[in-house]
Amino acid sequence: MPTLHIELEYALKNYIALLSSEEYFNAHEVLEAVWHPLRLRDHPLKNLVKGLINAAIAFEHLKRDRIDASIRARKVITTYERYRDLSQQGIVNYELFEDAIQKVETIKQACRVFK
Repeated sequence: MPTLHIELEYALKNYIALLSSEEYFNAHEVLEAVWHPLRLRDHPLKNLVKGLINAAIAFEHLKRDRIDASIRARKVITTYERYRDLSQQGIVNYELFEDAIQKVETIKQACRVFK
């Protein structure tokens, strides 16, 4: 399991950097790579990671500005909102999860669709 935690740390750092550069699809991809093993092991962090993945997808919908992008983004962001409170002190990589959540919240506040 320690290797998975190191991979998660690396993925979270990249996720935050990719969100900062508005590379939302790539942010989703980098976390999804570690989410699959978490999901298969029924790891307690799987839903928190899934929420962050969905936040990136919501932003990607808006970035692409396709038909119904706002509706899709609002629908997908609900998973993030449901799971973000799973980030609590004591979990592995807590500080990085909090940084990722703060970054998502900052982007979310800038999007009129979520107000």
